[in-house]
Amino acid sequence: MVYDNHQVDPPATPEEGYHLTPDLVDKAISFIADAKQVAPDKPFFLNFCTGATHAPHHVPREWADRYRGSFDDGWDAYREATFDRQKRLGVVPADARLSRHDPDVPEWSSLSPDARRLATRMMEVYAGFLTHTDHHIGRLLQFLKDTGEFDNTLIMLVSDNGASAEGGVTGTTNEGQFFNNAPEPVEDSLMSIDEIGGPNTFNHYPWGWTWAGNTPFKRWKRETYRGGASDPFVVHWPRGIKARGEVREQYAHIIDMVPTVLDVLGFEPPATIKGVPQSPLHGVSFAHTFDDAAAPTAHRTQYFEMLGHRAIDHDGWRAVCPWPGPSFHEASRPFGAPITADELGKLDAHHWELYHIDEDFAETQDVAADNRGKLIEMISMWYVQAGKYDVLPIDSSGVQRAVVERPQVSAPRTGYVFRPGTQTLPMAVVPRVLNRPFSVTADVEIPSDGAEGVLICQGTNVGGWTFYMKDRRLHYAHNYVRRALYSVSSTEDVPGGRHELRFEFEPTGEPDIAHGKGMPGRAQLYIDRRPVGETDLPVTTPLMFNPGGMTCGANPGSAVTDDYEPPFRFNGTLHTVTVDLSGELITDHESEMRMHMARQ
Repeated sequence: MVYDNHQVDPPATPEEGYHLTPDLVDKAISFIADAKQVAPDKPFFLNFCTGATHAPHHVPREWADRYRGSFDDGWDAYREATFDRQKRLGVVPADARLSRHDPDVPEWSSLSPDARRLATRMMEVYAGFLTHTDHHIGRLLQFLKDTGEFDNTLIMLVSDNGASAEGGVTGTTNEGQFFNNAPEPVEDSLMSIDEIGGPNTFNHYPWGWTWAGNTPFKRWKRETYRGGASDPFVVHWPRGIKARGEVREQYAHIIDMVPTVLDVLGFEPPATIKGVPQSPLHGVSFAHTFDDAAAPTAHRTQYFEMLGHRAIDHDGWRAVCPWPGPSFHEASRPFGAPITADELGKLDAHHWELYHIDEDFAETQDVAADNRGKLIEMISMWYVQAGKYDVLPIDSSGVQRAVVERPQVSAPRTGYVFRPGTQTLPMAVVPRVLNRPFSVTADVEIPSDGAEGVLICQGTNVGGWTFYMKDRRLHYAHNYVRRALYSVSSTEDVPGGRHELRFEFEPTGEPDIAHGKGMPGRAQLYIDRRPVGETDLPVTTPLMFNPGGMTCGANPGSAVTDDYEPPFRFNGTLHTVTVDLSGELITDHESEMRMHMARQ
């Protein structure tokens, strides 16, 4: 990553389980081997990015079971033990103070035995996931040793942010519930405790382990306290670094990685490439610290902004303006609330905090009141950086930001045509079918002996919808955040020949987004525009499917419904599938009359 995060639009990251890590290592080894057998004297560059330990925390059971009982004492005790170990290793200053108990995290002793058992298992799975990943990274490093490239390879290892809090207070077996405001009760999670870490869950641990994972700092990902913006960073290069096993205290940021590589290679970044002017690198090299522990920090100033939460580091001082508050418990607004111009003025006047991190490593003492001049200087500096790096206007929206329709490569339209054999489309570019009337029409040819398979689907076994044929019948199923499955099947077989198979969703009420409920509606099936089945869906997914890819002609990955085994490719002839968002639905007067009569 070369630029500050507001200067680029990061690509969507697919959610993946443990199986990708060994696959990625195999590919990485293959790429390096290919490069070296063609040009053995040329250097190689490898950007190796695993899915671990991003949610879902997936790992074979035996790896998680290695940690049975390791976390039974809870997050408070784990945090204290970690802090002591950090001091012994010298990765935090000897005089550092541990930050406060987070107001959003319950005391371990206050949890019920069942809640502790659930939280403990979730952390065992997480630890197994990390260990599994470490093992396979070790395979890659061993390959470098076996080929004689290890000592002369500059290796940088860093994670992308502080530990993540999408698991909520109690943790979840389906992270999609967090994004849809539909958290599951502990009792429901416990029913799946033996499946946690496996393919049937999209699990994420509770806030207590998030907080403990960021020891000694406070808070977590999505916020700009040091718990959300600090990571371990390991640099290894035996042939280029004389020092061994030492800790460096200079400030470094991920944008400094590329300038450091260019520095040790003796290269200047090109001002233009093929006549196209290039943006200047934002970071600075930290190569001067490799063999000089006392070298001055070259990266003196760094701003942060995430969902309205702001901070800035400068010369051993750190200013933070939390939004919606220092914790959810202490906030006067809900997460994702907009920051108006009036609110911004109040925040700047009264809610910036100041920490002298040269003396207060973990941001434990707000000294803003005693250092008003320094605070004003830091706030002003934040706005200079914000203007320089396109941070403004500040957007504090949360889930809304994720679901808002983005500019597309094509003009806005209400009709989308899909064909089988094409790639799964990411959620950002598929038609948004939630909380609106829509129809799905498949143009098919059915052999005389029948056909089956998925016509089109979106999502996975933790949430989504699928339109398919099985046992000669037409079917639709809606998986509501893994908590309920609503389905309808045709009352008659689909005959051989060419047909138009259609599904319609007709809303019958309003969504209750705040409580995790999308629009209720009527699900209706048609063969050649003739009604063949209907049912009422009491609730639908309110905001998003995560993962939310859409596939025509198959259901790759985990199946939306257990009514079939993936990928369940359609084995008839599927010409096209059209998704229509215009709201134009087939009017079936006879069915409407039956409905009205039934309600008398």
